[in-house]
Amino acid sequence: MTDRLSNRTIALQQQDAKYHLHPFMEHPNIARVGARMIERAEGAYIFDTEGNRVLDGMAGLWTNQIGMGRPEMVETVATTMRELAYYNTFFYTSHPYVSELAEKIIEKTPGDIKKIHFACSGSEAVDTAYKLVKYYWNLKDQPQRKQFISRENAYHGSTTVAASLCGLTGMHPQFDLPIEGIHHVGPAPHYYNNGGDMSKEEFCDMCVQAVEDKILEIGPKNVAAFIGEPVMGAGGMIPPPDGYWPKIEAICRRYGILLWCDEVITGWGRTGDWFGASHFGVEPDIITMAKGLTSGYQPLSAVALGGDLADTIATSEDEMVHGFTYSGHPVACAAALKNIEILEREGLVGTPQQDKKIVKFNEALRTLSDHPLVGETRSIGLLGAIEIVKNKQTRERYSDATNIGFKCREHSFNNGLVMRNVGNTMILCPPLIITDDQITELITIARLALDRTLQDVTG
Repeated sequence: MTDRLSNRTIALQQQDAKYHLHPFMEHPNIARVGARMIERAEGAYIFDTEGNRVLDGMAGLWTNQIGMGRPEMVETVATTMRELAYYNTFFYTSHPYVSELAEKIIEKTPGDIKKIHFACSGSEAVDTAYKLVKYYWNLKDQPQRKQFISRENAYHGSTTVAASLCGLTGMHPQFDLPIEGIHHVGPAPHYYNNGGDMSKEEFCDMCVQAVEDKILEIGPKNVAAFIGEPVMGAGGMIPPPDGYWPKIEAICRRYGILLWCDEVITGWGRTGDWFGASHFGVEPDIITMAKGLTSGYQPLSAVALGGDLADTIATSEDEMVHGFTYSGHPVACAAALKNIEILEREGLVGTPQQDKKIVKFNEALRTLSDHPLVGETRSIGLLGAIEIVKNKQTRERYSDATNIGFKCREHSFNNGLVMRNVGNTMILCPPLIITDDQITELITIARLALDRTLQDVTG
């Protein structure tokens, strides 16, 4: 990539820095270095205003499953806008797109999911689910059940409730969070970081026991729900130990606690199954979803409710005083329906051809294990992580002051690959349509980025 920027790019960077507040950003930094200006995308690649092509190893933001710039997606959105650019789902009104999509989601979700409520973002879905859980327990004449259990390192969004549910404590101090009634259990089920000398089975049982201990500490009849990502995403791409989720489900059932799977990242094919809960063999009472639902072509999220939770709310004579102007937006719903159709038609979820691609990705990622900086690679479906360490034997990490993950991310992007860092962990989440050749390209650039990062820290 060129070091000299065009006048157009510089002008856009200056405009952006002057008027735009970025998410999760130290704003003076972006004013100093300038934002990368991405102006188009095609398939698995993004292109900046300098004409550089970059393989999108993060699928936007864990979002794009089917690739960007798909003509049929564009046509679907345009056609729907011409026919029904907008209408609400308040006041006894609906439209075909929302009802068809609700049925389609229920078809794909595991267990006894019966009802769907729509929002725009994953954070909105999480806030909605939180409210509906409280509503449910009020309807069940158990108003004392208002305590929620989440986990250390969890990420559930950035609105007030969603950020409070997050176990990433750096999100809390600026906004006087978390709110009351939310508890975080540790350690996170991250064997490489937290397993020590235990076997994986022993570590799994310790993590599960910590959840049960917290339930008993709070009082089982006070706990409303346990929330968890099937695979922890923004906390470091952490697949749980084998057997973790069935044991968590068993504990929730034992104490009558709702099981809530936050599938904003893992939903819609990311793990190789339609939902992460299916991959791990559990049947949640609640599933929150977004991102891959539309592959990012339109903002849309959903809350899926099952079993008695769905029945109790759906049959209550009380008005459910909750919803959004854009709940079930017709254009977004049409985009989701077309996205799911493409996932089905092209065999991008749960087919032998996709399974082979997942194996290719997993095997290619493991080839980086011989690199001096790599302590571990791990993957599940088309999610991958690379742990950068100072000492492979002791798992010693570089200090935060080294900023080694950020260095690796910059080397990666500057050489044609989007790879995200969470601290010293490098994360990959390519589109489901990534080809074998593109997987090879991804691993080649990732190794180059690691090589250059090693040069940075060793001189």
